[in-house]
Amino acid sequence: MKREEQLSHTHAAILKAAREQFLSQGYQATSTRDIAKEVGITQPALYHHFSDKEVIFLEVIKAVGAEVQQGILAVNDELATVDQPDPVAALTEVTEVLTGVHPRDVFTVIHSSFRFLKPENKRQLGMVFMQDYLTPLQQFFELGVVTLQPDIEPKDAASFYLTSLSPLFNTFHHVGPTDASQHEQTLALVRLILFGVAVK
Repeated sequence: MKREEQLSHTHAAILKAAREQFLSQGYQATSTRDIAKEVGITQPALYHHFSDKEVIFLEVIKAVGAEVQQGILAVNDELATVDQPDPVAALTEVTEVLTGVHPRDVFTVIHSSFRFLKPENKRQLGMVFMQDYLTPLQQFFELGVVTLQPDIEPKDAASFYLTSLSPLFNTFHHVGPTDASQHEQTLALVRLILFGVAVK
């Protein structure tokens, strides 16, 4: 393998290992030493590719965010062609885009990293969060598939929805029967998000 190809291969391997660790453990619990060990290189060799942990984290979140945006926009495009789509099924499909990419609650992974990042990296991360997560979700709620309460804006619906997903990512805070499949848990949570707990 040529040196250029080897460098490219190592670069990709670092991002793959970092993605697995950042998304499952969060920013603070992931170290460059652990990432390097997973790849089978030294820490100094890792720093040949990336200047620090923050840079790797941003690259990972940008890549993951692009996948999320693409997935949600694909659902939105599909819904735009359907006559009277079911709101629960539609939001479940959107939710499964997120759970398919994120092994942990996305809101927690991104926002818990903020206190450890440099101001310029916080700004970049905030832009990714807005562009790749909140904006496509806002567009979903603007489609009219879900009838929002008169005083609820699509942007607020998107934020509330995103912060309500944590029960899907842990066993302690569980929704639905204990033996429910991931899809059944998602349906149960989506119904709670859309209709609440009380009968009107």
